[in-house]
Amino acid sequence: METYSISLRLQRVTVEYAYVSVPVTTALLVDQDDGTARLNTDRLVEQAVAMGSEAGVKWHPESVDIQPHPTQKAPEPGE
Repeated sequence: METYSISLRLQRVTVEYAYVSVPVTTALLVDQDDGTARLNTDRLVEQAVAMGSEAGVKWHPESVDIQPHPTQKAPEPGE
């Protein structure tokens, strides 16, 4: 008896989170006219993202989403 099947291409997106501790240095501060300094949050986030790509950062799974891939195509040999 013959059977038939249909291949459907899927995509899986895994979201993970991590915590990094960004040291507050003068590079993150912006001097104000009144002599105080404020934190430059754009630089803070930039530094945190850079730290997140370092090898020792511990990532934790948050969610997994599996959906049909928007581009359907036949499987390549070995896929």
